[in-house]
Amino acid sequence: MTATEPVGTAPAAETVTAADAPQPAPGATPPRTPLIARAAAELVGTAALVAVVVGSGIQATELTQDVALQLLANSTATVFGLGVLIALLGPVSGAHFNPAVTLAEWWTARRGGAGVNAREAAAYIPAQIVGAIVGAVLADAMFGEPLVKWSTHDRSAGHLLLGEVVATAGLILLIFGLARTDRLRFAPVAVASYIGAAYWFTSSTSFANPAVTIGRAFTDTFAGIAPASVPAFIGAQLAGAVVGLALVAVIFMRGKTGSGQPAA
Repeated sequence: MTATEPVGTAPAAETVTAADAPQPAPGATPPRTPLIARAAAELVGTAALVAVVVGSGIQATELTQDVALQLLANSTATVFGLGVLIALLGPVSGAHFNPAVTLAEWWTARRGGAGVNAREAAAYIPAQIVGAIVGAVLADAMFGEPLVKWSTHDRSAGHLLLGEVVATAGLILLIFGLARTDRLRFAPVAVASYIGAAYWFTSSTSFANPAVTIGRAFTDTFAGIAPASVPAFIGAQLAGAVVGLALVAVIFMRGKTGSGQPAA
């Protein structure tokens, strides 16, 4: 939303409405937002996201022994939590909460698109990782679990890694596809819905996030992942990000005008 000017201060033709205002790229933020505020938003947002994922997993296992119901509770809480966090913090930092998204946006900006620069990415990614660890510890504390207990949940099977490639590729395709089609206003609903669906259609339950993967290694609960499984998961997620960007380039290919310049 944009602030309206007092009546009579500018000609009507010069008044910029919310509909006319340019839409940001995924993660692009107003230039007046200090980097420290954006990094703080990424830290807090990622911490809250992991607290939701881990905490709802612990709650689910305490309420039922049915694994399907446990996953349903975990995925439902994640959908609502993620949607709220994107809506709240998106205007501040872009609500990445995910190094794969940050790196994909940096790559896009590096090639002439909108997005974060190297300095901003260098602030975002550590904030996301620290936030993820804090979120896991906080969730454990809320449920009386050991604050830090390495997960014993092995997730090293090849089909799980394939699931992470698919989940992350789909996430990148969705976010950058929304940006290319000027529909980022739908991101809170669309991204949260995608992650909720990917919980069920991917074998890995869609971590799709290197920071969240690291954070979940710190808790030996329903949502945990064994530290030994983390490097391969992150590698699969980064590979998925590359696939996602390639799909964006092909599917949302920009046309050219008669002068040979890319179409607006």
